[in-house]
Amino acid sequence: MFMISNNWKTEGTILIGLFSNYDKDQITRIKEQFNIDLEYYIRESDVSPSYKHVEKITIPYEKGMKRLYVLGLGTSADMKRDHFRKAVGHAFQVMQKDGTKTPSLWLESFISREGEVDDRAAMIAESMIISTYQLPSFKTDEEEAVTIEKLTVLTDYDEAAILNALEKGHAFADGVNTARYLVHLPANILTSTEMAEFATTMAEDYDFSLDILEKEDMEELGMGALLAVNQGSVEPPKMIVLKYQGLDEWKDVTAFVGKGITYDTGGYSIKTKAGMPGMKGDMGGAAAVLGAMETIGQMKPARNVIAVIPSTDNMISGAAFKPDDVITSMSGKTIEVLNTDAEGRLALADGVTYAQSEGADRVIDVATLTGGVVTALGSWMTGAMTNNRDFYQEVEHTGETFGEPIWLLPYNEDYQAQVRKSSIADLNNSPTRKAHAIMGGAFVGAFVEKVPWVHLDIAGTSIAEASYELGPKGPTGVMAKTLAGYIIQ
Repeated sequence: MFMISNNWKTEGTILIGLFSNYDKDQITRIKEQFNIDLEYYIRESDVSPSYKHVEKITIPYEKGMKRLYVLGLGTSADMKRDHFRKAVGHAFQVMQKDGTKTPSLWLESFISREGEVDDRAAMIAESMIISTYQLPSFKTDEEEAVTIEKLTVLTDYDEAAILNALEKGHAFADGVNTARYLVHLPANILTSTEMAEFATTMAEDYDFSLDILEKEDMEELGMGALLAVNQGSVEPPKMIVLKYQGLDEWKDVTAFVGKGITYDTGGYSIKTKAGMPGMKGDMGGAAAVLGAMETIGQMKPARNVIAVIPSTDNMISGAAFKPDDVITSMSGKTIEVLNTDAEGRLALADGVTYAQSEGADRVIDVATLTGGVVTALGSWMTGAMTNNRDFYQEVEHTGETFGEPIWLLPYNEDYQAQVRKSSIADLNNSPTRKAHAIMGGAFVGAFVEKVPWVHLDIAGTSIAEASYELGPKGPTGVMAKTLAGYIIQ
């Protein structure tokens, strides 16, 4: 997908960046290459360095015409990482809309400081692939959309280093788009069985070790929480377990636990008619985990990772679990069920317990868990809880680096006590509507033993309500980059 060159005599389309405090030498080089005075265009307001402004100039060049796209980047001092991603993504979307398939990009025009070269190159690759991604359609008469097939990077920087940075950005983008693809699939296509098949193919591609725990295995291990959620379904549950071993010994293990509810009706605590559509995306946590494993498989870091995905749908039948049921989790703790629509935390309870039984030294769970986090934080921040501030700060910093902001919610004894309020069981799965997002996380936290733990609630950030600079309307693939980045950075 990427080629490095210092030959400007490539045909077609070239993208350059323009800071408001632009380098005069760069303007001179553009004039030498294309016989075009860019400063004149700036003075005449035909081209602007304003942030995200894109202008196309068509110029005669040897045997044909060349299109020069100029992307305004604003002031270099104000250029935050996520602002850079969005500007670059927007430019590639404009070029894609114009039918461009094989653009070139002058890397030096996107650099304001020497130390940021590799990082900017990685973000360019990541932004290009994420922003131009198109979700698959099931329409029978839809025309095939234009895709960007290759990017030629024009640069005088070290070829090997730039290519390595581009491939890193590519790997992170692939993880995001894998997560998007999975969330987009309808629940009649992406069942737990099909998700397990997807994980099996991934394990074969990247030489992960793989375990798929079947219903009988779960019964033997006492996974009563996940099994309860599955009771109403005709689809068998799956506990999907991928292991990546980048160290000589299986130690210092990070666990990713992703909620894999392929469809959530709410069970007997049934959702409203308006609340049901979109519930195919209730496996967004599982998708983020699989997306992260895609990136890890490509990058092969010297770390140990276990990915655990408890997967089922939550349906209604004569066999379905009910409010007032008491179930026993894999941990041995009993749970009074007060709300069958609080099923994700039940699946995560057995997932977190299983991850610890496999040697996890730290756990990150990720889930489209609560509507409460949407009320609290909207669609702009992922909610988090933790039992270890140092661990959380590492995850938070990674999220900030990759443009996936996280906000820490409180988690103390007052909140922890709420999920223990049951006269007949150790825990209850829905103690109160107050602090709803915190109640969901606190329930999962009750199954964490002595290891550092971070809980990520992506119910608000997993879906984009409209197209934006880094992708289409629909699944965002959120947290795939953060999870992978925590391992790789």
